[in-house]
Amino acid sequence: MALDSNQTDEGSERMRPDASGARMADRVAKAIEAQIASGQLADGATLPAERDLMSTHGISRTVAREAIAQLASKGLVENRPRFRPVVRRPGYEAALSAMGGVVGHLLTQNGSVKNLYDTRIFLEGALVRHAALHARKDDMAALRDALAANEAAISDSERFYATDVGFHAVLYRVPRNPVFPAIHMAFTTWLSGHWQKMLRSPERNQVNYVSHREIYNAIAERDPDAAEKALTGHLNSAWEYVRGTFETG
Repeated sequence: MALDSNQTDEGSERMRPDASGARMADRVAKAIEAQIASGQLADGATLPAERDLMSTHGISRTVAREAIAQLASKGLVENRPRFRPVVRRPGYEAALSAMGGVVGHLLTQNGSVKNLYDTRIFLEGALVRHAALHARKDDMAALRDALAANEAAISDSERFYATDVGFHAVLYRVPRNPVFPAIHMAFTTWLSGHWQKMLRSPERNQVNYVSHREIYNAIAERDPDAAEKALTGHLNSAWEYVRGTFETG
């Protein structure tokens, strides 16, 4: 089927190299990315309207949308239907979020889910050891509050899942390194679809709560070996319980 003149012009423009040899959409995306990095486009600001991007850069609507899609894939803008794209300054959360699509495909490969889960066990084992040795009073208070919320939610499986995630999230915050909370958010996002399939019951919630309490007690007693043992036992047990929901795990 023949293309009309508008389709031909837009397709040619999108693929036409500029003076540096880059595609037009790449050039526009890089220009906007530089504005974000410099602070000219602040975190939370909206991008210029499509017609303004088209006028400023001498491009078509197709190219403008492709440039925005590139920025969104890097986590630099939040792009929602019927809303102007919103700038998200580069951060660890954005970087890991941008990996989500790739990770989603990887998790369909045989053994990939278990590999990711084993990485979580390895990391959290180190985190609880660190917490046992270095947790401050406010860290212990946060863990204690998270544990109390977890216990209060035992009869409500949906709320229990949220408080389960919340308890583990505290462990990632103790080192005060922004990379770790971003990793926890990524783990939670990447695996949540599978975790939601897990059969839940107050009885199983009680088992998990007791494991969380053992982890907390070991940290409170400043015993890194016991904390790591409780953590790895808890997550290994959780894997055995949930592994049937992972078709390729």
